[in-house]
Amino acid sequence: MDNYKFTVNEEFDVQLSTEAIANLDLIELSDGGYHLIREEQVYRIELIEADYTNKFMVIKVNGTPQRIQIEDQYDQLIQKLGLSVNASQKVNDIKAPMPGLVLDIPVTVGQEVKKGDGLIVLEAMKMENMIKSPGEGKVKAILIDQGAAVDKGQILIEME
Repeated sequence: MDNYKFTVNEEFDVQLSTEAIANLDLIELSDGGYHLIREEQVYRIELIEADYTNKFMVIKVNGTPQRIQIEDQYDQLIQKLGLSVNASQKVNDIKAPMPGLVLDIPVTVGQEVKKGDGLIVLEAMKMENMIKSPGEGKVKAILIDQGAAVDKGQILIEME
């Protein structure tokens, strides 16, 4: 039987089996919210945000926001072994993946960036390409200017 671990607001954990989840007294309401009865307590639940890739959601329970991180049996095994699938990747330098023309630089020196944040808009072969951050970091230096022509492999941004 599979067990799921729910970490609520990074404060406490709740373990539930697949069977226990299936047997929850949960009713979907017409306004998109849910009505849950558990251990003779009644809860009004609203889904605010769900990120299925990173396995977390934000819900309101009786009007109070709660951030819930979800771990299945495999996530728990990875944690137990001391490994981390979602470990943040530190970024060093951002290099031009192709020759092109810098159209826009939507970041500034000192700005904190996360994985997927847009760093540079590069025009190559008449197409606009957003160069995105491959991980987390802080912009240390921007080595090119808007309108500059760049070569493949040229360092565009230094990160720290």
